[in-house]
Formats: sequence, C-alpha cells, structure tokens
Amino acid sequence: MPAAKKKTTTASASPERRRELLTIAAEVFAAHGYNATTVRRIADEAGMLAGSLYYHFDSKESMLDEILSSFLTELWDGYDAVLAAGLGPRETIEALVIESFREIDRHRAAVAIYQKESKHLAAQPRFGYLADSQQKFKKAWLGTLERGVAAGAFRADLDIRLTYRFVRDTVWVAASWYRPGGQHSPEEIARQYLSMVLDGIAVRA
Repeated sequence: MPAAKKKTTTASASPERRRELLTIAAEVFAAHGYNATTVRRIADEAGMLAGSLYYHFDSKESMLDEILSSFLTELWDGYDAVLAAGLGPRETIEALVIESFREIDRHRAAVAIYQKESKHLAAQPRFGYLADSQQKFKKAWLGTLERGVAAGAFRADLDIRLTYRFVRDTVWVAASWYRPGGQHSPEEIARQYLSMVLDGIAVRA
C-alpha cells in the first residue's frame, strides 16, 4: 500500500468536524453511488450549505479519496500484522476473516463504496492505489491457501483460486447487510462464517 498522501484541506478545519462530514459522505456515496452524489446532497445531509463544505474539502473526489485511503490503510495495518505473526495457514485464514469483519464493522460504508466503485476508480491516477491494494489482497489470500495445501492443512484437491473468490465474496458481501451494534459482534459473525467455510454445515457421519 502506498504511503498516505497529503490531503488538500484548510488549515483551520476541525478534525472532529471533518471526520463527521466524511462519515456522512461515506453513507451518501454508499447509498446513492459516487457519480450520482452531488456536493449539495452531502451538504444537505450534513445540515449545511454546499459552499460551506468547501471549507473542509476541495471536492467530492477528495472526500472519496480520504474515505477509501483511510479504510485501506487501517485494513492493511491489521492484515500485515496477521501475516507477520507466523501463524499456521488455518490460523492465518481465521485471523484474516476476523480482521475483515472488524473492518466491516468500523468502515461498513467505505467497504460498500469500495465494492461498487473501485473497478472504474482504479483506472484514474488519483485512485491507482486501489489496484495495488487489490493485487496485494489477492496475493495474501492465495499465498496462505497455497501454503495450507502444501502443509496438508487444506485438501490437496482444493481449487485455490475458486476458494479465494468464494471466501472473499462471502466475507465482504456482508457489508451489504451488516449494521454495527447489532445482535452479534463482528468476531461472533466471523466465527460462524469460519465454521461454515472451514468445517461445512452438514453433520459428519
């Protein structure tokens, strides 16, 4: 993941207010799509004039950039810690899934935006880090699955790429329905997912 980029902001903007506005913008982008969202719509949701929003951000593109880069920086802080921990293949998969659900809990709207928008955004120079992150993500998961097959922790006939896509999509699609503060914690949901992915749902004879 590239180093965090310097953001274009006003020097006197309140950090707390900026975070609040980014949270509002993320929810609007997630619900309506980036292209369909106007600065005025974000401002209306924030209870302010559209012109006042430019006191904090120079464009809606800057807002989107900060939302996505902040999410990915935090995601990779967690993932890199897991990958550096020297865990076995199964334990690594478990830890990555748990970390993924924690990030969905912290950044649900950003995850939804990433899923909807990253493909076309990645072609733009400003958002080139999205493609870099996707490749790094793929390498981490495929490498762990390959290591598990080689070590005998996973089945020898496992289709690595199909398994990667299945686990990836199964986990991250949860952002479409998950709501923070619900009946189950992200860790509890992760454990249920892991039980189904790693052990199946049928009773063993």
